Amino acid sequence: MRSSSQFPLPERYSRLADPALLPVARWVFAGIIMLVIQVLLGGITRLTGSGLSITEWNIVTGTLPPLNAAQWQEAFDKYRQTPQFRLINFDFGLSEFKFIFFWEWLHRLWARLVGVVFVVGFVWLLAKRNIKSTMWQPLIILFLLGALQGAVGWIMVLSGLSGDAIYVQPVKLALHFIFAMGLIVYACWFLLQLTIPPQEYVHNRNIRRWTTWIVAALFFQLLYGALMAGHKAASAAPTWPTINGDWIPDVASIRAPMRFLIANKILIQFIHRGIAYLILVMISIWTIKAYSLQAVPAYFELSRWMPLALVLIQIILGVMTLLYSPGIVANHWVAFDWLAQAHQLIGMLLLLTMVAMLYLVNRPRPVRPVKEEL
Repeated sequence: MRSSSQFPLPERYSRLADPALLPVARWVFAGIIMLVIQVLLGGITRLTGSGLSITEWNIVTGTLPPLNAAQWQEAFDKYRQTPQFRLINFDFGLSEFKFIFFWEWLHRLWARLVGVVFVVGFVWLLAKRNIKSTMWQPLIILFLLGALQGAVGWIMVLSGLSGDAIYVQPVKLALHFIFAMGLIVYACWFLLQLTIPPQEYVHNRNIRRWTTWIVAALFFQLLYGALMAGHKAASAAPTWPTINGDWIPDVASIRAPMRFLIANKILIQFIHRGIAYLILVMISIWTIKAYSLQAVPAYFELSRWMPLALVLIQIILGVMTLLYSPGIVANHWVAFDWLAQAHQLIGMLLLLTMVAMLYLVNRPRPVRPVKEEL
């Protein structure tokens, strides 16, 4: 196997075809970091039960929090009309309301800041003529995905403000999370197009096929992870390796309508665990195949260990989150919450790592016919 010295590490951005790509790449990278932070803030909002504290969606006027006692009382009175307050938080005073209000307000404020960074950065780069014609389509798609994500977020909030709902609907929470990950993945792919030169591609059809399967499995895993969070399903079976003492839980009613697959806490957890084990096996096989390749470029050679390391950390965090779920205390940040946040973060990093691998593992080069000499 050739060593990395035969494929020397490229200096950062040194191989970019056009120097104008450097500021664009930095801008997109900053946006990805902000989006990851936004998802983590969403996790804190969910874990603290803060998501329904702001009952209106005022894009401009909602930027500032209440600034005086009268405004705070008005916002609190609106929250007191929600089913969440009437059914579970009826003992809240103004101080408790301010706590949950802060996290939802910060989550929304950060989303606005992401939009500001996108628009201001775009105008600046356009004025500097760093935006090329080939960038217009992905940038328009990023803008539309961001706007769609905001709309889905508000639809999710509305699902918890009427009837007897005390939280947002789990399916809409899952959609909100999946759309967020779609936005981040697309931004990551665009960044890779800006920064990874063609000579860093790995041309191997077999490992590309495995990478594609793993990314697809991760999509369903993240979807069921969001359903776990929405249904608060961890505490329904806080045991490992069995599920409340059973290796295979009683799912006789699995013949019920499809809704059962996204509504039953035990079945959701069983599927989530099963996909996790499947992904571990798939990434282990992928790693063996990746290390069997010879003469690979530097980027791939130095990063092919990452998927296996991340999936092992992710599974450990998932197990610990389950085991600590009986210690959940309403309106208090405990060990479970730290573990749940870490579990979510590593899950996102694992997905982005595999997306990067999918980009690096290109299709095999086409074989050019050899022209016969006359």
